[in-house]
Amino acid sequence: MRSLVTIIFNERQRLEYNVDIDQSPEAQAMAVDWLDATFVRLGCEPLRHSGKVLLLDKILGIADSLGYHTFVQHPDQAEEFAYQAAIALARPVITIDLPGLTVGF
Repeated sequence: MRSLVTIIFNERQRLEYNVDIDQSPEAQAMAVDWLDATFVRLGCEPLRHSGKVLLLDKILGIADSLGYHTFVQHPDQAEEFAYQAAIALARPVITIDLPGLTVGF
């Protein structure tokens, strides 16, 4: 399956990635593990006051932590993030809206 991942950093900065994803349960579990480990490695903070961190919060936190300039300067990191997010969410269209703090399908 192909997935289009759009990351909106602000009204003038957005990036799009088309990725082929593996839809197997094993690949999805590995993608979730990758997101978990990356969230911790980057020192991302929970978005919720309760401290609970959902998968979508991890995706928002990682995208925000890396930022537009890192994604542009390190396209391999950006593509890896888009690939892992797409596998974890298993959706054909994903919009990561940082200003709105939402992940839409």
